Amino acid sequence: MHAKIFFGSTEATKKNLSERKSPFSGEVVSTAPICDADDAKKALKIAKEAAKFAKKSTLAQRCEWLLDVAKKLKENKEDIAHTITDEVGKPITFARIEVERCIETITLSAETMRTMHGETINTDAMASGKKTLAMFRREPAGVVVAITPFNFPLNLVAHKLGPALVAGNAVVLKPTPEAPLTAYKFAKLFIESDYAIPDALSVVYGDAEVGSALITSDIPRVISFTGSVPVGNIITKNAGIKKVGLELGGNAATFIEKSADLAYAATKCALGAFVNSGQVCISLQRIYVEEDIYDEFAEMVATATKKLKVGSPYEDETFMGPLIDDEACKRAMAWVESAIEEGAIPLLLPRLEGRTFYPCVMANVRDDMAIVCEEVFAPIVSLVKVSSFDDAIERMNDSPYGLQFSIFTNDLGLTNRAIDELDAGGIVINDMPTLRFDIQPYGGVKLSGVGREGPRFAIEEMTEIKSIVIC
Repeated sequence: MHAKIFFGSTEATKKNLSERKSPFSGEVVSTAPICDADDAKKALKIAKEAAKFAKKSTLAQRCEWLLDVAKKLKENKEDIAHTITDEVGKPITFARIEVERCIETITLSAETMRTMHGETINTDAMASGKKTLAMFRREPAGVVVAITPFNFPLNLVAHKLGPALVAGNAVVLKPTPEAPLTAYKFAKLFIESDYAIPDALSVVYGDAEVGSALITSDIPRVISFTGSVPVGNIITKNAGIKKVGLELGGNAATFIEKSADLAYAATKCALGAFVNSGQVCISLQRIYVEEDIYDEFAEMVATATKKLKVGSPYEDETFMGPLIDDEACKRAMAWVESAIEEGAIPLLLPRLEGRTFYPCVMANVRDDMAIVCEEVFAPIVSLVKVSSFDDAIERMNDSPYGLQFSIFTNDLGLTNRAIDELDAGGIVINDMPTLRFDIQPYGGVKLSGVGREGPRFAIEEMTEIKSIVIC
């Protein structure tokens, strides 16, 4: 099926099309127009005008709009899920889960906006003040540019569209080139809704040229980007005076303490390392294990990993499907080969069939190996031996990333210390650092990004505070 451009509520196409091939079968599963800077500028101009009407719309209409989209998503769940599997190779069971999460994200955005409000200020609290009626309220920022990645091609779009539109903004969406049809079908539900604000959502496709035109324009007030650190750095340098939200890379780590339930921890670690083929910003990459239990736990993780079904993403029982493309496969193999040359030992031998890179558990890994220093974004997890909790904390924090960390322990004192001392945007106790609930604030520190997602927190990012005084 052919994805189309949305210039506001108007569909358009172009002569030049790009083909999206399935990462699993190699067959063409969708096509999309090849857009350029002029298309981006046209979409922005339409959004600028639409923002004036969006700002004047009622909250009731905008909430009904999102709830209508959520209803239509539920009705089209299987079609959308199969489109995700077609385009990015996500196992169908997890594609269905992503649709369910998207429905929750959109619904939560509407519910959250209904209860967000300003407040009154006691201006006579200061000696220099006087008694007035003073308050602040939130208003839409204007035009939001949303740029999204391939690994969650539906729900990460929802985390931007839901908060932005329900807050009264207009949006120009540039979805990942790897899943144009998923984005098109989702956007179409918004645009064709009976409650839609005309022209409030546009969709353009493309890479650097389109992205550059969007972020350097004077029209957007907000840039919301999820993707790589290098691109995030480019956006930061070129966006100008705008509100910029960046959800970037991660190098998620956990610590296994000897009081923990080791069998439970091993199962959770295998799930957290290999879900979505490791292509998750908070995919578990580093496991720091106390030396007394290291060998026992390493064997447990390897055993738990062997139980994960790898294969066709169209089978309900499949846990892990293909990587997104050939380049990702080459990078994954290079990570493993490099670590082996440096002395690491694979507990499960590296294995590549087509674009399916089988899960790899690496032992005897040291902190100076590239495989733990950088984000691998592949189904590879490394086990590192540590002498103590203090040793683990120091090593976990010794990273340019700080998205999510976790710890497995039954020691309350260590739990409290982990919460206080781990340097990350999210801390999980007794589960994988890959755990995320869409209602929570989500984002990182250091190179992992700036700002927070999650409906309430994204709405705050995508609105402006207006202060009012009545004397």
